[in-house]
Amino acid sequence: QVQLVESGGGSVQAGGSLRLSCAASGYTYSSRVMGWFRQAPGKDRRGVACIYTTGLTYYADSVKGRFTISQDNAKNTVYLEMNSLKPEDTAMYYCALRETKYGAAWYVPQDYAYWGQGTQVTVSS
Repeated sequence: QVQLVESGGGSVQAGGSLRLSCAASGYTYSSRVMGWFRQAPGKDRRGVACIYTTGLTYYADSVKGRFTISQDNAKNTVYLEMNSLKPEDTAMYYCALRETKYGAAWYVPQDYAYWGQGTQVTVSS
């Protein structure tokens, strides 16, 4: 059984930082993509960043230069370091997992087979 367990959310003031973690277990993909998505109330779930098994990363334009995704393959854990946080970063953040499919866009939520429970990030002005 595949499990994704997120942690690290919380409340910070604008300009602050948070680090999210997502520990994955139970999957058998030899090559996978792990993505971070976020969803604000009343809005669609959107891709924030992703990382491939190889270490290749992609970011949404809105977080480039502020967020960094990384992984520890030995621990099957992916991290999202979020700096210079803005109120518009407030959302529920989810990690997600799918098998690598080259040519497929990384930011399409429907392509991900497994999801964590989400962790809330709130940024106050």
